[in-house]
Amino acid sequence: MLVYPWVLVLWLLIPALIWLRYGRRGRATLRFSDHRILRQLPGSWVARARFILPVLYAVGLALIIYALARPQEGLAESRVNREAIDMVLLIDVSSSMLAEDFYLDGRRVNRMEVCLHTAKEFIRMRRDDRIAVIAFAGVPYVMAPLTFDTGWLLQQVNRIEIAMVQDGTAIGSAIASGLNRLRDSEAESRVIVLLTDGVNNTGSISPENAARAAAALGVRVHAIGTGTQDYAPFPVRDPFGGRRYVQQLAVFDEEQLTRIADLTGGQYFHANDTEALTRIYEEIDALERTEIEVEEFTRFEEAFMPFLLLGLALLAVEQVLALARFGRWP
Repeated sequence: MLVYPWVLVLWLLIPALIWLRYGRRGRATLRFSDHRILRQLPGSWVARARFILPVLYAVGLALIIYALARPQEGLAESRVNREAIDMVLLIDVSSSMLAEDFYLDGRRVNRMEVCLHTAKEFIRMRRDDRIAVIAFAGVPYVMAPLTFDTGWLLQQVNRIEIAMVQDGTAIGSAIASGLNRLRDSEAESRVIVLLTDGVNNTGSISPENAARAAAALGVRVHAIGTGTQDYAPFPVRDPFGGRRYVQQLAVFDEEQLTRIADLTGGQYFHANDTEALTRIYEEIDALERTEIEVEEFTRFEEAFMPFLLLGLALLAVEQVLALARFGRWP
């Protein structure tokens, strides 16, 4: 982009300036009766290369005139304004998560491994939000407070283990702990994602009361029931060594989870395999997206200096050569 494009009209003066500087030098300064003798004389390389001087002069003037037109480089930039979302992930680590009724990459794995795998993928999708992670069983345990640090969050998720706290399933206490993380949040949207495979059987707060408290604070709770609603294989130690599997009934309170989600304006999901759990997290990711306001503008930087310096350099070279052997015209 040129600030003063009309300055380029001066390029039309360059031929006249070249003629004024070099036109007269081309006239004969020595009269001789028979120029045919002079033509027989060998020409020097200096004489043949003398055309370089007007070329340097013309290009130097052209570059300087172009610099006077003030070329500028436009740099497109944008400013993104996104409504903040604060989110708490509640992950059940009770012993029932040992049930191996899921498959990951073609191998049978327990529920915990799949839940942690999909939770980490979800965290990677939410790099613009603050996320906290709480593991719970009989009591909640805060693995990470609200943070934008995705790398550190993933490290904390990797530390989660089954039965890392006293066993049981305290869903109400877990929700209350999540609300405590969001208590001082000033975000426009606050969300809890609850993942469990059990029935609330301990804790001093009922899931319904915790859900009502969440609704009063304007916090949505999305509930995910994980695993089968039937018998599932559990690994146990064989008294003769090794490990074997026994079928145990593994159910969760689907009605209660649905009620928790409904009371808070969230949604309930059932994940009975790895693909379903992945789709659920993707659906929650889509539900909890806010509109992005993008302000685009262009910043201009001056770009005339290289043209000016090169033009002056060419004129300087032309002047030096003109004063030297190249400038000696016959």
